[in-house]
Amino acid sequence: MACLAVPVAPASPARVAALYPVDRRRDMTGADVDRYPGAGVLYCHGPDGIPRKASAAWLIGDPSVVVLNAHNFRNRRMETTREVADCFFQIGGRNYDFVPASLQLGAPTNAAGLHITDDWAILRLTQPAEGVRPQPMPRVSGLATGPTTMAIVMVSPGGHGNYRGPSSLETCFIRQVDPPSEAGARRVRHDCNDGFGGSGSGLFDEGGHLIAMQSASLSMNSRRPFDLEFHYGSALLFEGDLMAALSAATGRPAQR
Repeated sequence: MACLAVPVAPASPARVAALYPVDRRRDMTGADVDRYPGAGVLYCHGPDGIPRKASAAWLIGDPSVVVLNAHNFRNRRMETTREVADCFFQIGGRNYDFVPASLQLGAPTNAAGLHITDDWAILRLTQPAEGVRPQPMPRVSGLATGPTTMAIVMVSPGGHGNYRGPSSLETCFIRQVDPPSEAGARRVRHDCNDGFGGSGSGLFDEGGHLIAMQSASLSMNSRRPFDLEFHYGSALLFEGDLMAALSAATGRPAQR
C-alpha cells in the first residue's frame, strides 16, 4: 500500500566520471518535474533488508501502471535476480508497493537471453499513485532506421552513480537507429551521459514527448569520446510489443 517515503540507504559509492569528455547534466528542478510528469524511482531491499535506489521508473498513462527495465529483475540469461515483492516505487514523496503477479516482461519466458529491445517490464501498483500526474502515453517517434542527429533530453529521476545530484537532466543526441527486432522494437544509440542507476531514464523529444527508455551504456565512467561502434548509450524506442503491451495495460493508444 502507499505510505510516506521512508529514509533509504545511499547507493554504493562510485568513481565520479562521465561517459564522455563533455558532461552537460544538471539537477532537475521543480519546473522539470512539471514538464516531465510520472518520473519515479525504483527502490529494492538488499540482503540486509535496507532499501536502496535501483533505477528510474515511470508512471505512464495510468496512475497505477509503471514501466521500467526488465534487467531490474532478470539477468542477461533471463535468470531471476530480484523478486518484485522486494521492491517498491517512489514518486511524489510516497512509496507504493507492486502487485507481484502483474509483472510483464518484454522477453518471452522461454527466451535464452535478455536484449536491449526487450529490456522492458510493466508492473501495476497495489493502488493508484496519489497527487501526481502520470506521464502521457509515449509518442511514436517516426524516426527512420539508420544514422540520424536528433536532439533529445535524457531525464534521470534516479540520478547516476557518477553524478553529484539525486536526479539529473541532459540535452544530447540520438545518433543511430538500429533495425527492428522480432518484437518490432528498435534500439537507438545516443551520446547522453549515463552512470550506474541511470537505467530506465526517459528520452524525450524537443516537444517534451517520451519516445524511448534507457537500457545500458558501454564503458561506464571512462570519459572517452562518443563512438558509434564502441562507446555509446542504448535505449529502446516505445514501439512494437512494448507499445502494444503498454496500450493494453492502460487502455490508451500511443500518441502520434
